Amino acid sequence: MDPVIIVGAGPVGLTLALLLARQDVPAVVLDEGPGKDEPRPARTVVLREDTTALLERLTGVALAEQGVRWAGWRSLRRKQVMSEVAFDEAGPAAPLHIAQHILTNALRAALVDEPLVRVAVDSRLDAIEQESSGVTAHTRGTGGTWWRGSYLAGCDGPRSTVRKLQDIRFPGRTAVERHAVAALRVELPWEDRALLHRMPPWRQSGPSAGEVTARPLPDGVWRLDWLLPPGKDLVTPEVLLARVRETLAGWSDGSTPVYDLLDTGVHTVHHRLARRWRAGRVFLAGDAAHLLGALGTQGLDEGLRDADNLAWKLAAAWHHGPHEALLDSYQAERRAVVAARLRAADQTLPVLRGGGGLRHIVPGAARSHDALLTDGHLGRGALGGPGSYAGSPLAPGRLEAEIPVDTPPGAPVADVRVTAEDGSFVRLRDRLGRGALLVVLIAPGAGVWDRRHWVSAGVMPRLAAAVTALPHPAELLVAESYPGAPAHSVLLVRPDGHLVTALSGVRPAELYAAAEATLGGAVKEGAETGSGAR
Repeated sequence: MDPVIIVGAGPVGLTLALLLARQDVPAVVLDEGPGKDEPRPARTVVLREDTTALLERLTGVALAEQGVRWAGWRSLRRKQVMSEVAFDEAGPAAPLHIAQHILTNALRAALVDEPLVRVAVDSRLDAIEQESSGVTAHTRGTGGTWWRGSYLAGCDGPRSTVRKLQDIRFPGRTAVERHAVAALRVELPWEDRALLHRMPPWRQSGPSAGEVTARPLPDGVWRLDWLLPPGKDLVTPEVLLARVRETLAGWSDGSTPVYDLLDTGVHTVHHRLARRWRAGRVFLAGDAAHLLGALGTQGLDEGLRDADNLAWKLAAAWHHGPHEALLDSYQAERRAVVAARLRAADQTLPVLRGGGGLRHIVPGAARSHDALLTDGHLGRGALGGPGSYAGSPLAPGRLEAEIPVDTPPGAPVADVRVTAEDGSFVRLRDRLGRGALLVVLIAPGAGVWDRRHWVSAGVMPRLAAAVTALPHPAELLVAESYPGAPAHSVLLVRPDGHLVTALSGVRPAELYAAAEATLGGAVKEGAETGSGAR
């Protein structure tokens, strides 16, 4: 079988390559650059807890030690504290703020020892040809050649060559917002706490009053972002330095503290969504498929979710033959989630950024606006929370034994402790990304006893037989508890960590039906299987 061709060696493309390799699928990454990222302290990313865990599983690197998990979040309006969020073990999970080059280099390092992945540097794509048995890509450059693959994934950014070669439209809005950005080493009053300051008192009122965010990085470095007024006015070094000094003085009671300016830039936010994310054996992911980022939404985080969703479906098709409904579900699921987030941001922007009107005299309006912005920055709510695939074409129909738990069907599962088949205690999240379905039995008290005492008792033999009979490889896990799940309930979880269903007790027929639906339904006899020989 031919490898999967991945165009683009950014975080999304490299993550997809590692995910495929973990599922025994070879890949070729076409990197148009030299194979390394130059340090840019002002180019950082914010990741939710589950995407951070995904990257740490793939790289074997404790990324949290190379970035900063915020101790808290504070929202100010003029001089008034509008909201505060503290992150601790008992509260919501803290986002991770990390320089993008650190993340990319960790992914590249993980690929060095991965025999199933080849990275071809200085390889710029200029042609794609498809046929029923596979796809062929041509690159120019020092390694210019033809590459043969089973599938091709375009992870090549906003100006995606893959998208253009497939003639896929990319409608949307340009320059929704612009931000001046600076990374500097300085001592600020909020150690390890991120800050959103709207209409700071040292700025004049009106559209230029704007807002500034401060997000900590390791070693006393902070990233500061200033929302720029509408227009295309040039941000000169003098203007940026004036912003730095004015802001630092405003936060330090009038005197500018000593600082070391490390990096600057201008970040322009676009909102675009590709019309199609699949064209035969070609797929789009990350910035090639969508651009979003206003109001705190994190585009890279969504791109990593694209890779996680696509990887297990490509792996299933690569190993077991193409199943069109399963492959089509990638676009149906991921495009719907990103479209919903774009709609939420576009509907909220005029309210938050518009001037005048009754909103200034409506009680509580300012506080509710700051809460919306906080949700976007912290990965919560419609603006920031992880998407659910409740309306997925892979969702099973009505199951008589289905019961409600705290995780709705289609949403990411909670990370609980489970007992693996070898008797070891692991986190549920650690078993994701291997291409297998996960079947989790809720058995209170199971953790007290050695596995050999209960593996052949009660419902376990019947459940183990049902798991073995499923139409796709599956792993049986046991948890003492799961939020909202009664004893002896059974959860079916997709390889990317989204809940398929929760069943009351061991129901082999319904478990099989749910698993079959998760794979896109039954494969018809005589369907095409295979992606062509090398």
